[in-house]
Amino acid sequence: MTILKPVAAAPTDIEKRCAATGMRMTEQRRVIARVLAEAEDHPDVEELYRRCVAVDDKISISTVYRTVKLFEDAGIIERHDFREGRARYEPVPDSHHDHLINLRDGKVIEFTSDEIEKLQAEIARKLGYRLVDHRLELYCVPLDDTDPTS
Repeated sequence: MTILKPVAAAPTDIEKRCAATGMRMTEQRRVIARVLAEAEDHPDVEELYRRCVAVDDKISISTVYRTVKLFEDAGIIERHDFREGRARYEPVPDSHHDHLINLRDGKVIEFTSDEIEKLQAEIARKLGYRLVDHRLELYCVPLDDTDPTS
């Protein structure tokens, strides 16, 4: 009888970036890295913790907080404060993108716009500067939103 060994999943980009910095990767850090890499949204630490516990119920919330801070300090993930009073995270992207945030449900939509990029560079140049970096966040409500307070 042949006994099959489980196949280890290929390292995620986050895990590769951690290795490149010489970071020691514990199994719990690996779980956190994989959950972050698989996220299609921008989870906060509490949501990240919920997802990690589903994979390894021995992970504590303090481990998630410490690991997120470690990844952020190493430039592996980015922190975003989308006006909700909680930081949300995403892997440092390979290419630039901006964010549109739906204020009604918190959904974050990533987008790129050549026109916006050109306009920002032009504004900086007209003011006597060369644009080297920026972050654009658009806070919106749906067009059919009838809430008079917004």
